[in-house]
Amino acid sequence: MKGRDAKPHIGIFGRRNNGKSSLINCLAGQDVAIVSEIPGTTTDPVKKSIEIPGIGPVVMIDTAGTDDAGELGNKRVARSKEVIRTIDLAILLLAGNLFDQEEESLIEQFNHWEVPFLVIHNKSDLETLSPNLTQRIQTTTGLPVFEFSALYPDHREELIHLIRRSIPETAYLTKSLVGDIISQGDLVLLITPIDQEAPEGRLILPQVQAIRDILDNDAIAVVTKEREIDTLLKRLSPRPALAITDSQVFKKADASIPEDIPLTSFSTVLARYKGDFENYLAGTPRLSELQNGDKVLILESCAHQVSCDDIGRIKIPRWLSSFSGKQLQYEVVSGLNKVPGRMTDYSMVIQCGGCMITRKQLINRLKPAIDAGIPVTNYGMAIAYMHGIYERAVAPFVKLDPGSTSYL
Repeated sequence: MKGRDAKPHIGIFGRRNNGKSSLINCLAGQDVAIVSEIPGTTTDPVKKSIEIPGIGPVVMIDTAGTDDAGELGNKRVARSKEVIRTIDLAILLLAGNLFDQEEESLIEQFNHWEVPFLVIHNKSDLETLSPNLTQRIQTTTGLPVFEFSALYPDHREELIHLIRRSIPETAYLTKSLVGDIISQGDLVLLITPIDQEAPEGRLILPQVQAIRDILDNDAIAVVTKEREIDTLLKRLSPRPALAITDSQVFKKADASIPEDIPLTSFSTVLARYKGDFENYLAGTPRLSELQNGDKVLILESCAHQVSCDDIGRIKIPRWLSSFSGKQLQYEVVSGLNKVPGRMTDYSMVIQCGGCMITRKQLINRLKPAIDAGIPVTNYGMAIAYMHGIYERAVAPFVKLDPGSTSYL
């Protein structure tokens, strides 16, 4: 399942016929998911966009039953469990006083991927949860069990309040991209090349997000192509308080933007905004340690039209091979697709800005590498490092300790 929506993601998990689709319809206040008494109606994970008061738009993910059987059923269960690393909140839906190894396996996965979850016992109009099982679940999870009936949702508002209380605020409260490093009235220069990868008639999402964030902070956004920088700087007043460039023209921007004007890239801004910035800072200098035969994993977390000079598939491998002087192998994985082989097969992971996915999806995308001790970096930070302008690129956000890879 590809992460193409930056709204908070909530996954519903449980056995067949526990009422997962009915719960989504109940929360949405309309029939958005197919409901049937036939077990296994939902096969592959299905996304439904709904509005939850106090949170706003969210993506609900309806998954296949975890007790599905047979070769095809096992594949459905595996697909459902893959969803866990992409969500901000999990709902474990029980019914009929059933709680066993299948539910405990899900809880292990929630904990492994650090996904908060809540436990709901559905169909309480037919059978309430026994006191003994209530105690067992609370001992296992450390959470209370919410009794509910999607058919007779008298406690719908209480459930919505529980969801709102359980989902991390970081999943739906938007922080500023650059609001903490600019002031009201500041002029911010945005450098956006129009090349083969630029979408017809519009800007790419990180550029649009930056413009909106600058305006939200009562500052002024000025947008130019890279070849107009020198002429524009002679005419601009006031002087830019910050310049943000597309990573592909970092070297040109560095040469044109005076040293006293802070310079960074859209990808570096996104690295701090939703990426694992601390691990990026630690991992980026490890680009200098790559050896012949090392495999480099490039993660582009969206699906886009590949051009003949694609940034992730063509330019970064070309620049990195030239920078390292080594014979390297490259693997590119798009969307949230599985990584081929074992994570330990790779010596470096380079992640795109992640503008099309949630922070949780991006963090969990990198988690296997970080857990395995594999260094990670980001498109913009890697490009800046390879072009010798890494310290300048991250300086607006951190101060590097001279002569080391740590920061002050």
